[in-house]
Amino acid sequence: MKTIPLLIAGITLLSSLAPLQAAETPKKLLVVTVTGGYRHASIPTGERIVEQLGKESGLYTVDYVRQPEGKQPVAPKPVVLKSDATEAERATFKVAQEKFAADMAVFEAAQPLWENQLKAALVKLSPNSLKNYDGVVFISTTGDLPIPDREGFLAWIKSGKAFIGLHGASDTFHGWTEFAEMIGGEFDHHDAQLDVECLNQDAKHPATAHLPLTWPIPQEEVYQFKNYDASKVHELLIMDKKPSKNSRTPGHYPVAWCREYGKGKVFYTSLGHREDIWDADPNIKDRKNPVELSKAFQAHVLGGIEWALGVKPGDGKPQPKQLTK
Repeated sequence: MKTIPLLIAGITLLSSLAPLQAAETPKKLLVVTVTGGYRHASIPTGERIVEQLGKESGLYTVDYVRQPEGKQPVAPKPVVLKSDATEAERATFKVAQEKFAADMAVFEAAQPLWENQLKAALVKLSPNSLKNYDGVVFISTTGDLPIPDREGFLAWIKSGKAFIGLHGASDTFHGWTEFAEMIGGEFDHHDAQLDVECLNQDAKHPATAHLPLTWPIPQEEVYQFKNYDASKVHELLIMDKKPSKNSRTPGHYPVAWCREYGKGKVFYTSLGHREDIWDADPNIKDRKNPVELSKAFQAHVLGGIEWALGVKPGDGKPQPKQLTK
């Protein structure tokens, strides 16, 4: 007669383990690295590091939407001919014009095929396909990408999914107001690479808990933004001086932030232009940033992913009494 109590106890134990096992199931992230504009050289490194962080933490696995092969570069236009150009210069200019016309003919012939390949790759961002993922990561995407259903994409995030934007993600979909509102700001411009000091605005958030209150970065390409309102995001890193070698005037300059978006969560960091920001390999050519900084950046990215996926708690509501810019 002891069989029934033992059976009940076994069922109770299995029931108590079920949530733990479910919680330990890796999340699924879709990593998007296609570009319609400028293409960062650090994208392959970013892909590798994001995948590596998932494997090492056991938190998530990755799938990719990568750039299709065969994109023809846009031919550079010949330098404008001066009005007082010599005969030799005019002859050189004529040859350059003919080469430009030939290169543009190749580009225009190849572009429709490549655009079809791009649309096929981006089908993974359709609402039906996104059902298979817990979040998306945009690594230095740029330009206007032909995703299948813009409204459906934003609705998917709002339903409780994660959006992680890294560096050039804010330089994507210019003119799509709703995307800029979702991510929290829009890339405006950057000056030459320089050293900056990032000020930690939330020492408890998973993305910044490991960072000092003042985090110096020896060299990085630092974005400045438009359509940014600090009262609508939870700021994580800012600068209090303009990131310009010519003018370090005091001000309020965002670097990284997060926000709640419906039931979803958005994390964005503008850092990640340089490979030696991403990669802790001490042998990277022309390394300007120390290995320790690269490791701190990786922890910054992983913490943002952990928060956006709801694995680690953190504040996503706007801080009170913030300046706007």
